[in-house]
Amino acid sequence: MKITDLRCAVIGKHPIVRVVTDEGLHGLGEVEYTKPYLKPWVLHFRDALIGEDPTDVERVMLKIRQRGSFKPNGAAVSAIEHALWDIAGKAAGVPVYKLLGGKVRDKVRVYNGSIRRKRTGDRPEDYAADVKWMMERPEGFFMVKQGISFHSNMKDTVEGFHYGVTQNKAGYHGAMDQGVISERGFNHMLDCVIAMKEVLGDKVSLALDCGPGWMLPDAIKFARAVEKYNLMWLEDMLTGDYVPWVNPQAYRELTTSTSTPIHTGEQIYLRHNFKELIETQAVRVIGPDPADVGGIAELKWITEHAYMHSILMAPHGTANGLLGLGALINVCATLPANYIAFEYPSASDPWWKDLVVGLPKQIVKDSMVDLLEAPGLGLDIDAEAARKYLREEDAGFFD
Repeated sequence: MKITDLRCAVIGKHPIVRVVTDEGLHGLGEVEYTKPYLKPWVLHFRDALIGEDPTDVERVMLKIRQRGSFKPNGAAVSAIEHALWDIAGKAAGVPVYKLLGGKVRDKVRVYNGSIRRKRTGDRPEDYAADVKWMMERPEGFFMVKQGISFHSNMKDTVEGFHYGVTQNKAGYHGAMDQGVISERGFNHMLDCVIAMKEVLGDKVSLALDCGPGWMLPDAIKFARAVEKYNLMWLEDMLTGDYVPWVNPQAYRELTTSTSTPIHTGEQIYLRHNFKELIETQAVRVIGPDPADVGGIAELKWITEHAYMHSILMAPHGTANGLLGLGALINVCATLPANYIAFEYPSASDPWWKDLVVGLPKQIVKDSMVDLLEAPGLGLDIDAEAARKYLREEDAGFFD
């Protein structure tokens, strides 16, 4: 089998990768809907792929892996890797999790970081109402994650929140605000945590997406202040989302200063850039995204290494879309016991649920997702239903 073409079309806001073969099989991969600008970067790899056997996933990846980088550009390489595994599974007639060593769990646990409504404000009562709404959803999520501090509007809506410079709107996701947090800002965040925990109790767990952008002393002080609330984790306080570096030394000082679990990793590309973070036990939880880290196999390698160092795994996935859900389900079915849950992804538009073939009507029940048993990643796109969402330049995407 040989690859005959690599295609990419932006459907809604998601760049969708389609690898085409000479035997009629195709594979699909999906990029987060926050990155529609990556289509040209995906297509940059066409010449490298044509003529290769897509079932030799690692051989193909060796040709393109070095051309990726930290979030967002690693997403192009990652989506291609997903499409290769999709073909490999279809060619073998088995779901991808079988090719990764087989399942260790029959259902996969997920948490809610993406299914949300527009919050009415940034006051404690607004946060309380928000988690109450999440708590009552039919998916029965065991845990919800809420953005605070620099990962929320607090920096704009809470007067005197911090002493740093607030970035003007950049026109893209990922601009970094940072600075020393004021006493007023600190107390406001703490009040929001208290309000949410009063609603959630011990029935639904709470994690906080915090940044990045904190200064280390503030991060230590806040992590200690919330210890009694038994949060699942504090995420990306120092570096993280769209920050193209890691600071393991600072994270280790934060982690060893508190019993509150510290989490990071969604922006990191490749296992090599997790090495020091894991081997120095700089955090308690890592959250690589299979759509950013270099792919499905990359996430599995990282998880195994983390397991040997007693570090927990909670993969990121908030904007990965419904095809991205297939990748998450397949790889997380195979992960060792340090796996907690993956972040259930959303799509850019509600009509995506009418395009994706292979999902049950109710995907999440009691915070669990069933494995996908169809060959490959288990999902496909209804080409006829999707054509009306294609741009003119992508008219031949499904041909």
